[in-house]
Amino acid sequence: MCELFAYSSDNPLEINEYLKDFYSHCNCHPHGWGLALLDSSNYSVYKEPVCARMSLNLKNLLEKPIINKNVFAHIRLATIGKLIPSNCHPFYKKDDSNRMWTLIHNGTIFDSSDLCRYSMIQEGSTDSERVLLYIIDNINKLESQKNRSLDVKERFDLLSNLVSNLSFNNKLDFLLHDGEYIYVHMNCRDSLHYFKFNHGVMFSTVPLNDGHWEDVPLNTLLCFKNGKLIFKSNTHNNEYIETPEQLIFIKKFLNSLDKVSEGDFLW
Repeated sequence: MCELFAYSSDNPLEINEYLKDFYSHCNCHPHGWGLALLDSSNYSVYKEPVCARMSLNLKNLLEKPIINKNVFAHIRLATIGKLIPSNCHPFYKKDDSNRMWTLIHNGTIFDSSDLCRYSMIQEGSTDSERVLLYIIDNINKLESQKNRSLDVKERFDLLSNLVSNLSFNNKLDFLLHDGEYIYVHMNCRDSLHYFKFNHGVMFSTVPLNDGHWEDVPLNTLLCFKNGKLIFKSNTHNNEYIETPEQLIFIKKFLNSLDKVSEGDFLW
């Protein structure tokens, strides 16, 4: 699988040390890295299909202060999709109201006919990218029906329904940004944690060195703005528990990948 990291605050904070700690896990997740600076005044996405600590580009990025209110980071252990740039997280796309949606995902979608149609229009070949396209498509459809842009509560309610349906038989740990709000979901126990501090909140698949980390609520969609909890959904029943068949599928896919280049860490 993959690892996720996010930071959200009402006060920009330099987070280079947290990012370095997060990316240091890349020896177990060597198939790519990604970084998204999500503030509207400084929106940028960087990603490569190489091991994070072997990337000169990432090394150069982390040598300068990264100071943002909202940041996503990702390291990939592939379960679907080749090792190419278009299969690296974060995935991003604008909806019909010109909101930029950005997604990082940890998990595998084993069972969802709703996503199949997006395989013909996506840039890469991952199930994670199809999740983003599915969400945006449903946002666009509802806005078209209402003939107006959805407010945040309407977007949250729609996402809650989509997540409840899509999480059945699937691992759906994700962080999603719509240009203003961050949505968080975990349906596999002990696979996403959070740390609250004075000005905001931080999320990580594996707790990082500093702070008192707690489990993200299971099977629940959360919505944050600048580090503050805005909405919390009802709990659904689709907890993900990996089956032996799914584990065989994942191992078979990993064995089919080209061998990851070996080399010395650059940082």
